[in-house]
Amino acid sequence: MPAPTDDVYGEAVEAVAAAEAAAARAGVVVRSLHSIPDLEKARVVFDTTWPLPGGGTTMEMNLLRALEHSECYVSAAFAVEDPDGDAVGAALAFLGRHEGEGGIRELHLHSHMAAALPLWRDRHIGTALKLHQRAWAIRHGIAVIAWTFDPLVRRNARLNLVKLGAEVSEYLPDFYGEMTDAINAGDRTDRLMAWWVVDSERARVAARGGLTPIAATDGARVVPLPDDIVAIRAADPEEALRWRLDVRAAMVEALSEGYTVGGVDSDGSYVLLPPG
Repeated sequence: MPAPTDDVYGEAVEAVAAAEAAAARAGVVVRSLHSIPDLEKARVVFDTTWPLPGGGTTMEMNLLRALEHSECYVSAAFAVEDPDGDAVGAALAFLGRHEGEGGIRELHLHSHMAAALPLWRDRHIGTALKLHQRAWAIRHGIAVIAWTFDPLVRRNARLNLVKLGAEVSEYLPDFYGEMTDAINAGDRTDRLMAWWVVDSERARVAARGGLTPIAATDGARVVPLPDDIVAIRAADPEEALRWRLDVRAAMVEALSEGYTVGGVDSDGSYVLLPPG
């Protein structure tokens, strides 16, 4: 990895401060994990969030240990009252590459899993974990963090595009194929690819307090989202599928025509901006 420069050092200091402030607001401390007992605490969060039918684990310990030892990113959030106790949230990311300018393969961090335990959701732990991840990336000279998210989950769209300042690079229909965990079973695994340039002005503004929802301008397209797709999927799978296919059709068509995802509006709908 490249040696840190004075600019990188300054960005890292600012990023660490933003991450610590976000953790304090969420009532947690976030730290990178290295020991097997700590990694086990993260695994409990993952398995609780994505339970498999009949039990089992979504992340074998030998693989989690290998990723950590290979200098990938594994972290967890702990309640401030019990910083050495059980984890209340966790995140996992590994190194990847993408094609940069001139066809050169460049390094990025692919954030694969991030979750909070049910009793700790809606307390901004996701923001705290992601800002800790951002600070880690900046300290390690990594310019981009990428991850996938379900385009129908409104709260995740707002987190990624407004609170973090990530952008959308592409729409990926049925990206993971069939999944069997309790959250994804029976649904199409369409995903948006979030592309977070961690030292961009957009990311810095978001880290200082979040961007504002975007308003649709002339020529923009608005793609509505359901209030709670998880509840709809449980109560009426056919309605959930209609939402899935309608949003897929609207976004794939717009992106193929050169539109970009500018953000979400105050109603939580995607706003797609015309080319140029």
